[in-house]
Amino acid sequence: MKLAASVRTQAERADQTRARILDAAIGEFSENGLAGARTEQIAAAAGVNKALLYYYFRSKEALYAAALEAVAERVVASGLATINSKWSAGERLVRFALNHFDRIHSQRAFQSLMQQELMRFRQGEKNAFAPLVETVFRPMTGRLKELLAEGMRTQELICVDDWQMMYAALGANVFYFLSGPVMGILQGKNLFERKALKARRKAAVEYLGQTIFCDRRHGARIAARVLADTPMPESGDFKIFEVKGIERA
Repeated sequence: MKLAASVRTQAERADQTRARILDAAIGEFSENGLAGARTEQIAAAAGVNKALLYYYFRSKEALYAAALEAVAERVVASGLATINSKWSAGERLVRFALNHFDRIHSQRAFQSLMQQELMRFRQGEKNAFAPLVETVFRPMTGRLKELLAEGMRTQELICVDDWQMMYAALGANVFYFLSGPVMGILQGKNLFERKALKARRKAAVEYLGQTIFCDRRHGARIAARVLADTPMPESGDFKIFEVKGIERA
């Protein structure tokens, strides 16, 4: 009995150590990329020596791949929890879209890592982007398509191409953050300030309530309920997007 307890305790400690290393790696890689990240810094942040780091991960590249997969799995877990919740199909879609918006502005490490991988993918370099899409994002997309089919079948959601519905629900979020510097100049304010972010997420949810539901009054009620019980998380660091000369909102 004591031996079994000891083995279990050692396994738990090993899991905790591995988790600390991954958390430290996510921060370092998101800040400096694969090439610029230092394993010494990761080991120090995790409170371990380099030898132990390489005990758990055979190379810097293997650690990077594990860190990328870990942070992506956390994001997908949050999204799947929303898709699999108790609400109607339409409300789950609205909540998923809001979860997506909040994830972009609050989880900067994930956004940075995904952008790095996308650049490597586009440039034809060795990358983990395509495998990540297959193992992590394809299952979530499949569940999202099932959700849309359910909503259209029950006539809660308008009957349109399911991919177009996904682009409409999620694409606006991506465009907002990518176009923020340009649109901020046009509007004369910093669109990454909390006040501006809060206004945009509200407008995005209310827009979905008026456009994707067969019954707009039903959609408006859902939008109001989702906003009321989903507080906006703390914002991530978007200083890299700030443009000089624009007043803070």
